Amino acid sequence: MTRTSSAPAVTRTSSAPLRSPVAALLAVLLAASGVLLGAGGAQAAGYRYWSFWEGDGKSWAYATQGPSLVRPDDGTVQGFRFAVSEDSADADRPRHAPDFGAICADTPAKGGAKRVALVIDSGTAEDAPAGEKPPALRTACAQVAPDASSAEALASVAKPLRYDSSAMICAISGYPESGCGEQVSGDGSKKDGSGKPTDAASASSAPAADDGDSGGGPSAGLLLGIGAVLLLGIAAVFQARRRR
Repeated sequence: MTRTSSAPAVTRTSSAPLRSPVAALLAVLLAASGVLLGAGGAQAAGYRYWSFWEGDGKSWAYATQGPSLVRPDDGTVQGFRFAVSEDSADADRPRHAPDFGAICADTPAKGGAKRVALVIDSGTAEDAPAGEKPPALRTACAQVAPDASSAEALASVAKPLRYDSSAMICAISGYPESGCGEQVSGDGSKKDGSGKPTDAASASSAPAADDGDSGGGPSAGLLLGIGAVLLLGIAAVFQARRRR
């Protein structure tokens, strides 16, 4: 007697129909993320401006306050550097040692006054505005009243100075002839229609990045947008699996 097996046949559902839409969706999400990240990188740009520095005798440190707010002590060394940079971390330092003794060697101390050594570095031709040539780097020993600010010390040796409405230094000794902290593209050319940076530290020379962006990296809003796109994609994948 022949027995016929009654075991039910196993039905296998192919996952190929599901994998194709999911793979396509992930590819679209990755492409969208790449476009968003690329857009964030494309926004990176620098600013052409005078930065303000404080010396300790050996090295330079980016000033945390603007020259109109700082009231240096006698024997202080301060520097100004004109260049294109994205922010304070990217800024070029003055190309001269902050050596008070050497800079003020020919300026004897005098009662009722203080001496402030200044390094004024107009930068390189690469950072200069179109049609302008940067003056040679120079040093000066300003002898000013004991309560004078750094801006007053600078004005005593490097006129004419030019400021904007927010007290940002636009020109030292007349350089540059025009412009003030303008945004420039990666090749150093000025961007049309770009907003001028605002002052980050109340009359400081340092421009702040536009719209809260921190220089060249993606902004927080951009990262949130990428995260939202990825979350929507994951939700769509799970929904597709549930329907299957």
